[in-house]
Amino acid sequence: MRHDPWDSPAYLLQHSLMKHLLTLFLLLAFAHHSSAQFPRSLKDAASKVTSGGTNGLSNDDVVAGLKEALGKGAEQSVLKGSALDGFWKNPAIRIPFPAEAEKMKSTLNSIGMTKQVEEFEQTMNRAAEDAAKEALPILRDAVLSMSVGDGFAILKGGDRAATTYLTEKTTTSLTQKFTPIVSSSTKKVALTSYWTPLAKGYNKAGMLTGAKAVDPDLDAYVTQKAIDGLFTLIGEEEARIRQDPMARTSDLLKKVFGAN
Repeated sequence: MRHDPWDSPAYLLQHSLMKHLLTLFLLLAFAHHSSAQFPRSLKDAASKVTSGGTNGLSNDDVVAGLKEALGKGAEQSVLKGSALDGFWKNPAIRIPFPAEAEKMKSTLNSIGMTKQVEEFEQTMNRAAEDAAKEALPILRDAVLSMSVGDGFAILKGGDRAATTYLTEKTTTSLTQKFTPIVSSSTKKVALTSYWTPLAKGYNKAGMLTGAKAVDPDLDAYVTQKAIDGLFTLIGEEEARIRQDPMARTSDLLKKVFGAN
């Protein structure tokens, strides 16, 4: 009986492999074409501007878009940090017992003062939440004063380039602004009245154990932690802007970051 060569196992296997390879080639070609339609990061947007591939985008367009993005990111960060429990219930920025007094915390917990310790920690976080409410004007000033050079340095920079820029431009002003607010908040939430008995209780016990007495500057500690927490939130917003095209909500942002 005559066998048709087109029905042979070898031919059928070869034909199947060719079909799969062709399908894979077409999928890869489509993926490459699709990915070329929009920049996948802020660096892509910057390279398109400098190479003249932005369909008419000017330097001013790009910097204006970046300012809008950072302004929105700063606003969202302040809203999150200044909300009730914005610090207290966010593990990423929650202000802990001062590290230099960690042994004090352990000792106080061991003698039945766990509730007082928790109340004390909560008041520090409440003070940070109060201070964060006043940060937005300072952050906005830094964004609005951004030069073209600053903007392109951020676009071409690392994942935290914008956060680093704001940190460098605003830390001194934020410290000056936060310190009296924290001081006022500590009085409002009776932070001092919590700290004094805690410190006295620990120091009294330390007379028996030989532990070193503690007396940290709580206002400075809370102020610095509040600033650190705020920039942690800003860093998260920056990452979202860099990585998620859906975070670009206005026509200007779509024009800048969706330029092809």
